[in-house]
Amino acid sequence: MTLRTGYIAVIARGMRVAIMHDYLNQWGGAEQVLLTLLELFPKADIYTLLYDEKKTAGKFAGRVKKTSFLDFPLARNHHRVFIPLMPLGARTLRVPDKYDLIISSTAGFAKGISYSKHTPHISYCLTPLRYAWEEKEYLQTLLPLALRILAKPFLAYLRRWDYWAAQKPDIILADSNFIKEKIKKYYGCDARVVYPPVDMNIFYEDNTLKKQNSYFLAVGRLLHYKRFDLIVRAFQELYFPLLIVGNGPEESSLKQLAANNPHIKFLPFVNSQHELQKLYSNARALIFPQVEDFGLVAAEAAACGTPIIAYNAGGAKEIVTESSGILFNEQTPENLALAVKQFILKEKSFDSKRIAAEAKKFSKENFLEGIRQTIKTALNNS
Repeated sequence: MTLRTGYIAVIARGMRVAIMHDYLNQWGGAEQVLLTLLELFPKADIYTLLYDEKKTAGKFAGRVKKTSFLDFPLARNHHRVFIPLMPLGARTLRVPDKYDLIISSTAGFAKGISYSKHTPHISYCLTPLRYAWEEKEYLQTLLPLALRILAKPFLAYLRRWDYWAAQKPDIILADSNFIKEKIKKYYGCDARVVYPPVDMNIFYEDNTLKKQNSYFLAVGRLLHYKRFDLIVRAFQELYFPLLIVGNGPEESSLKQLAANNPHIKFLPFVNSQHELQKLYSNARALIFPQVEDFGLVAAEAAACGTPIIAYNAGGAKEIVTESSGILFNEQTPENLALAVKQFILKEKSFDSKRIAAEAKKFSKENFLEGIRQTIKTALNNS
C-alpha cells in the first residue's frame, strides 16, 4: 500500500485493519485505549486470546473476529491461572493475510499473535510482560514460594518468548517514558512515547461541581500491586473520609481491614464515565500509592482539576507536578499519611484550572495524532 494521496485519503478509502489485544475479560485502562483505537478505525477487527462480552460491558460487541483456544468460561474468569498457556494461545491464533495494517495493544501476549510478515505491525506497548520480567513484584501474591521456585524454568521460557515476540513489530510505541526505558532494557528496542488517551469532553474541570470535596478518593481494580492496603492503613490513622471505587480480588480483605472505620466507604466500579467525572471533581484529592506503567486514573483526575497524592515512581512522575499534587518517596502507610497532611497544609494553593490545563497533554486528540503519525511512518516504510 502506498500513500499516493496522503494518510487521510488512505483512511477514507477504507484500510483493512486488525487490532490485536491480550484478553478482553475486564475493563481498565488497556481497554479504554482499545476503544479509542476503534474510533480511528471503526471497521477494524479485533483478535484476542479470550473475550467476555458482559465483563467488558458490551463495548466490543460484534467487533471480536477471532479468539484463541483459551476462550472458555474457566479461563475467562481466572485468566491468570492460564498464563503458562498464553504464549501458545497467541502463536496458534492467526490473523489472515487480508489486512493492510496490524496494531497490537498489549501488556504481554498480543504482539505474539501470528500474522503475515509482510503486513506492517505497530505495537502499542502498555508494559513488557510483567510476569516474565518482574516476577517478584507480580507473582508474590499469586503463587506461594514453593511454586515460584518450581516456576523458575517456565519464567525463563516466558522471558525468551516475550523478547522474541517484541522483535516482531515494525514500530513499538510506549505509553510513558517509564515504559520506554523498560522496553530498551528488556527488549533492546527503541520506542516513542504516545501517552494514553483521556477524553477531555468527559474528564474536564467543572466549576459547577467544585467542590463538595468532603472526601479523598481512590479508584481502580482492587489488586495487590495497586496498594489499596496502604491507603486503608493510612486513613485508619488519619480518620478523614475516604471513598474507594472499584472491584477485585482484594475487595474482601480491604473491607475487613477498614471494618472499624466508618469514614472509609467502598463503591463498586463505576461504568459511567460521567459519574466517574463527578467523583473525581468532588474529591479533595486522588490517592495513588502504586507503581503504574502510566496511570490513566491519575491523568483523568488531573483533567478534572483534582490534585493527586502519589507515590514517586512509575508513570505518576510524568503526571504529577508541584502544581498538581504531592509525591511521597516511601511506599508505607506512614509516608502516605504524612503526604496527606502535607497536602492539607497547602491544599488552598492548588488551582483546579491550572491542574486541568497541565493535563491536556494527555488528551485523546494528542493520542490519536500520535497514532496517525506512526501509521504514516509504518506504511511509508512498508
